Amino acid sequence: MHTTAVLPVKGLGDANGRLGSTLNTKERERLAEALFVDAVMKLPRCRCIDDILVVTADPSIARQARWFGHAVLEQEADEGHSEAASAGARVALEAGAARVAMLPVDCPMLDPAELDSQIGRSARTVLIFPDRHGTGTNGLVLTPPDIFAPAFGPESCSGHVSRARAAGIAFALSAVESLAIDLDTPEDMSLLRDRLLLDPMPAPRTAEVLWELGDRTEQVVA
Repeated sequence: MHTTAVLPVKGLGDANGRLGSTLNTKERERLAEALFVDAVMKLPRCRCIDDILVVTADPSIARQARWFGHAVLEQEADEGHSEAASAGARVALEAGAARVAMLPVDCPMLDPAELDSQIGRSARTVLIFPDRHGTGTNGLVLTPPDIFAPAFGPESCSGHVSRARAAGIAFALSAVESLAIDLDTPEDMSLLRDRLLLDPMPAPRTAEVLWELGDRTEQVVA
């Protein structure tokens, strides 16, 4: 089954907005770029992923994605994660994809083998990967790509379950440990920093940036 990974990517200047009290703009841009590069270099190792489509309004991200050999859907402006994911799904469907995996770039612990084990063996029409709190959605697999419109954000996990149930669609909630932690808050940053310091291999560029930034859980940037 041809599967396209859809990666919505915010502009570097707008990424990691909830870290604004912890990191300055330049630091957030460095971190966002490291997360992006680690993700697009890692995902091709997934056997269940046939190609990658990056959806972005950032010319720098678009250039880098093409340099790595990935398709790009350039938007005129950032329209939000859900809108970017939906646009990517439509383009993937038109290009012949039978399935899309909507994945974030801010989950640096992602293990390609773990993703393969979840997607490759599933016969479900919809796979929902919750975040570590069980409320958000850190990954969404749709077969076919337009089976319903995603709605990422707070409480999106239950929202996606409700959409699948309302449509009578077979779905599964699947805990993917390496996708559970997204870099959203200072606490997430501290947790990921500690894990990547022990083993930087899952995301070496992100690990380097987090090491250089140090522990910011108690700091506030003016």
